[in-house]
Amino acid sequence: QVQLVESGGGLVQAGGSLRLSCAASGRTTRINTMGWFRQAPGAEREFVAAIVWSGVWTNYADSVKGRFTISRDNAKKTMYLQMNSAKPEDTAVYYCAAAESGQSSGFDYWGQGTQVTVSS
Repeated sequence: QVQLVESGGGLVQAGGSLRLSCAASGRTTRINTMGWFRQAPGAEREFVAAIVWSGVWTNYADSVKGRFTISRDNAKKTMYLQMNSAKPEDTAVYYCAAAESGQSSGFDYWGQGTQVTVSS
């Protein structure tokens, strides 16, 4: 099993920045890809960004391209999401996820989520 714990959420003004972290523990050798998802009130959960655990491949939703950056620190077993130029529509609960196979095969492990609120 893999355990994921998010941190770094909070309140930020529109145009501001926030960095989310996701710490992985347990059988992390199983991880192939990690990603961020978000769910706004009354909306379905949506993909934000993904990164392979080794290598340089990343993938972003169109809505965050050029504003958000996903990265990882393998030594710390931690993934990050740097959120710049935040918009009120970025307000959501952000979830960290890990996949044993690639993104297209679906994510197997999920964190509890961290709230991000962007005020206008």
